[in-house]
Amino acid sequence: MTGGGNLIARYRGWYHLSQPELAEAVADQGEREDRLSRSPGEQARRPAVNGNLVSRWERGACRVSSRYQRLLCSVFQANPAELGLRPPLPGERISHPWDEPGEACTEVAVPGPRQSNRRGLDAPEAQPRQHSPQTGRSPRYLNPALSDGPGRSQEASTAVTTCHHAALDAGRTWEMDTLAALAEFGRREVEVDRRQALGAAVYSAADLVLPTASWWEQMAQRSGAHPATSTYSVGWGDVEAVREGVALFSRIDQRRGGGHARSAVVQYLTSDVASYLHGSYAQAEVRRAMFSAAGELAYLAGWMAFDDGQHARAHAGFKIGLQLAAEADDPALAAHILRAMAHQALDLGHIEAALNLSDASMQRRRYANATPRERALIGVIYARAQSAAGYPRQAAVALLRAEDDLSSASRVDNEPNRVFFFGEASLAHETGCALRDGGDLDGALREFKRSVATRKSASFTRTHAVTLGYLGTVHARRGSLEEACAAWAEALDVADGIRSARVRTVVSEMRSNISQFHGTKLSTATAIDIRAGSFLANSS
Repeated sequence: MTGGGNLIARYRGWYHLSQPELAEAVADQGEREDRLSRSPGEQARRPAVNGNLVSRWERGACRVSSRYQRLLCSVFQANPAELGLRPPLPGERISHPWDEPGEACTEVAVPGPRQSNRRGLDAPEAQPRQHSPQTGRSPRYLNPALSDGPGRSQEASTAVTTCHHAALDAGRTWEMDTLAALAEFGRREVEVDRRQALGAAVYSAADLVLPTASWWEQMAQRSGAHPATSTYSVGWGDVEAVREGVALFSRIDQRRGGGHARSAVVQYLTSDVASYLHGSYAQAEVRRAMFSAAGELAYLAGWMAFDDGQHARAHAGFKIGLQLAAEADDPALAAHILRAMAHQALDLGHIEAALNLSDASMQRRRYANATPRERALIGVIYARAQSAAGYPRQAAVALLRAEDDLSSASRVDNEPNRVFFFGEASLAHETGCALRDGGDLDGALREFKRSVATRKSASFTRTHAVTLGYLGTVHARRGSLEEACAAWAEALDVADGIRSARVRTVVSEMRSNISQFHGTKLSTATAIDIRAGSFLANSS
């Protein structure tokens, strides 16, 4: 592997920054991060980094400390493996801004033989896995146009200034007042709709910078800090009305997919619910409950966007949901949202980000304050992240704990509505994904079958279609095309009327898997291919 210093130099050279300019960008980023951990008015510390230290990193004359590794990753919107600061994790996608589309990426080894448990986390022996590079991932704030030569100095200064202002884009929401951030969220949604540029916003794993521990504490102490801008007195009836709205939209999402009614969710959040947040409260308890309900609605807006393939919008919704949950002092809701962010990162191949997010969902009071059913949901996504990263033992332990949590769940636990969907079928679905990602196809097949058999498909239609698609893919990977086609045919039957990018991805994978069985005379496979093509044409 290329040394970390050489890759730092290459990143810097790609963006035509001098060593002092990169040092300044790193120092500014460090100062911003330190400011987030301090009380208002307290002086932030600026890292003592200069051009000489950058030169030593690049020459390998000294080790890049963990603090500077984090800051370099923030500046370049890259992870440590992409900067050459550590080996890639098993299955991790590695890409660089100079990679051309279609160029082969680093080969990554799948982990070797694994110990089994009652979930059967067995994996094949190590074998190289080739990944396609991500494209269009260049940091927004470093300008590749600086490569034009003459006059670079002034342009480089502009680029560094832009870098200073945008390097904390990932953390800017944490600094902003919660209600101002919600208003900004609504404004950006309207602007994107007006331009009809749903794909214009970019999701990046580098944006997944979580706030510090002190930020959570400060947010929880803000109760009543917002002056009322409305004379309306908010009561428990208003809180219940918002909760009922969340429940209604959640059931639509589960049945019909995130592409249905999401605009209504955003409109409700940024108008009616926002007006409640600006109202007056006779009781702090009511205020916290309203902020919690609003946080759950913001999470739902993010989740529906994720399901519909609008990943930058999803990330924005999740962040607003986290702010509202933090201000409501609702650690269980925060854990639920962090779990969703980890799920999104897993689906997009950002394994390290998924590890960090799922780990954060289990920390402090978040996991401990959740009900058993919600702990099972949080824990099984944590297990998926561990499995995807090549940690089978940790994944096995987490899967067993999730099983135990779910087995101890009861409908009399005063559970939040947001976990109404999570039961045996959902646990089996996520367990199947963990086993599949760990290379245990037999175990994955068993769990996906259990999920299909135990789900109430009329209520949870979207996930049922996804599970059937996954089941077919596992059959195909085991060489059983006829059984795969049977599962895919059922998935296509179920998928009718669903608006979900995750379902579209499953259908697209059907065609890809069928195409690998060259020369097959199975008429069912041809029929599935035609039906899948028709579905994709009509749902795009």
